[in-house]
Amino acid sequence: MVTSASMPLAEAQLNQPFYFLIRQGIFMGIGILAAMVVLQISLERWYRYGPWLLLLVVALLLLVLLPGIGKEVKGSSRWISLGPVNLQPSELAKLFVLVYAAGYLQRHRIALRHSLEAMIRLLIVLAGVALLLLLEPDFGTTVVLLGTVLGIVFLAGVNLWRFATLQGLVIVAMALLIYSSDYRRARLISFLDPWADPFNKGFQLTQSLIAIGRGELSGVGLGASMQKLFYLPEAHTDFLFAILAEELGLIGVLVIIGLYAIIVGRAFTVAAQAERLEQYFAAYLAYGIGLWLSIQALFNMGVNMGVLPTKGLTLPLLSYGGSSLVVTCIALALLLRIELETRSSDPHAQAELPARAMPELSQ
Repeated sequence: MVTSASMPLAEAQLNQPFYFLIRQGIFMGIGILAAMVVLQISLERWYRYGPWLLLLVVALLLLVLLPGIGKEVKGSSRWISLGPVNLQPSELAKLFVLVYAAGYLQRHRIALRHSLEAMIRLLIVLAGVALLLLLEPDFGTTVVLLGTVLGIVFLAGVNLWRFATLQGLVIVAMALLIYSSDYRRARLISFLDPWADPFNKGFQLTQSLIAIGRGELSGVGLGASMQKLFYLPEAHTDFLFAILAEELGLIGVLVIIGLYAIIVGRAFTVAAQAERLEQYFAAYLAYGIGLWLSIQALFNMGVNMGVLPTKGLTLPLLSYGGSSLVVTCIALALLLRIELETRSSDPHAQAELPARAMPELSQ
């Protein structure tokens, strides 16, 4: 889909129709290699180095804000240029903050159920990271990150009254952030009625809706999209779902949603198995990966369909974007690692598997 959506743009701007396909293929190769390395790293190491990973991502989020280091595109400073590639620290933040939060929840699992102080400490960390993300600005990643961490806090069994209070504070803060920014407020207004200004503020959303409408049941055919021909901006990144719907129709959309549901469902199954074995770090991490992928996918689809305000969020594993693809591959490898370790410590699972099927887990 990246190839189909990006060829007209790549041909017009770079005279290389397969430019984005080649780069995405390279990123996929890097992601697979990174995933193979992650599969060899024990969960105990991730747990131990969680605070250091948090400090690393905070340092990167600070660096991206410095003039001369952070690369600004369309008013947002979200990338650090590393030669031929750009690193997006906010993508790393999703994973590393999740690893830290899962470890924090294990260390303070009992205290979180009875003490407000333990929750406040976690909230301070989240607020600090969210502030750095908003300074870029990257409101979409902030929403995904907060939603993911709040989700695993809830699943950890925190006091419901305290959780409701925390959730209320986050919602109020998000509302204030939206209405304190003319740019975000304009996006919200255009989302509510994009047809009121279809050639200016509502242009991207109206073109996305036209693409989805053209797809109907079975689509116009792979590669036959009209909206990708310079009508729909960001067709190969944030609005790839609209092109997918146009070319593959409702049937293709349902298949994609089904595949995401399988991944997320498997993540929750692995998490439940780890929780049953009282491996809480592994459980919260698996829950978090499932929540992260589902929240981001649903938000991207919602934006494309006009159900949610426009945000700069990619469709996991499908949209063009090196940092997003590599980090998602690492997250899925972590999920596989969790399953391997829980299976190796589950006597019932060991009894069901042949001896040769059990890998030797590196320490």
